[in-house]
Amino acid sequence: MALPLKGLRVIDLTQDFAGPFCTMILSDLGAEVIKIERPGSGDETRTWGPPFVKTLSYYFLSLNRGKKSVTLDLKTSAAQKVIRQLVQDSDILVESFRPGTLSRYRLDYPRLRRVNKALVYCSISGFGQTGPYRDRPGYDIVAFAMSGIMSTTGEKGRPSIRVSVPVADIAAGHYASTAILACLSRRLVTGRGDYIDISLYDSIVSWLSYLATYYFATGKEPERMGSAHPSIVPYQAFNCKDRELIIAVGNDQQFQRLCRSLGLERLSEERRFSTNPQRVRNRQQLVPILSRRLKGQSAAYWNELLNQNGVPSAPVYKIADVSRDPQVKDRGLFKKARSGISEMTSPIKFLKREKRFSSPPPTLGQDTAQVLRELGYSRHAINRIIGNKAG
Repeated sequence: MALPLKGLRVIDLTQDFAGPFCTMILSDLGAEVIKIERPGSGDETRTWGPPFVKTLSYYFLSLNRGKKSVTLDLKTSAAQKVIRQLVQDSDILVESFRPGTLSRYRLDYPRLRRVNKALVYCSISGFGQTGPYRDRPGYDIVAFAMSGIMSTTGEKGRPSIRVSVPVADIAAGHYASTAILACLSRRLVTGRGDYIDISLYDSIVSWLSYLATYYFATGKEPERMGSAHPSIVPYQAFNCKDRELIIAVGNDQQFQRLCRSLGLERLSEERRFSTNPQRVRNRQQLVPILSRRLKGQSAAYWNELLNQNGVPSAPVYKIADVSRDPQVKDRGLFKKARSGISEMTSPIKFLKREKRFSSPPPTLGQDTAQVLRELGYSRHAINRIIGNKAG
């Protein structure tokens, strides 16, 4: 059985992370993704290195599997004509230009909707298409800093830190792909596409979740707590003899099993630790007791014992540990690519779907001639467009 989006075509006018992450999800679901890049330089993540693997940056490699690359200078009328021709038989367009830019190129949604009323058009930007920050440039860390989440990330008494992956970009990419799929579903009924406005800032602010509720309920700012949880105890990293171990106790029964596993049965009988609200109130008394006990054995020892007894726990992995993990291997989350290094695969699994071996991320402009030939352009016209000589 074919992948769900097989037969659909995406015009990808994005760069950096959020947009390419969105279109890679669509590619993983079977869509044909044509990535439009600037001649000469392409997506700026192509230069975000070292390291580089066969001239492609590790950053670009992580976001562009399964796509075609076409180089076009969108400032030229010839390139704009190519986009309109592609849109005629495409289903989705995703763009990440500054708001208003594609309107100047006559490639905005109102104009392209006249070409294809079924087109689903998604704009991804730092702050959205409206509002006082509309024209600001926005990278992930800018949105993250303004989200309120960064102020709560890190250890108490130390500076705020960013998460090591771009969570605002990832949030926006996921919201964009979800909205696109919702529009495709409705299009089956109406026959019409839609316009989607996604911003990094909106997306990461929406991730505040219980932090926002905590603030509105108490009027207090959540504190930085490292790996600990503000309302569940114990739910954090502990130092064992050799490395850190996460213990995540979500209910009182699990706490009782934790205490039995650690040989600290008396703790679960004490009123100050008997319920989660009590443990939260008495965090400063409980955590040191658990910490002293856990330092007596290795993380592997405790992890095996706790999981056997139904207590959620896990060692804090390094990337090398992840790559060797038997669950990760069984699920096929990494595969050896033609580049010679292991690369991520899609985490989406279907029952009885064809296995799709995505093509590697494209070299800059590798598919330009082929795509233009399919649109009926002559060799001479293709050379003019590739050479940026068309006005």
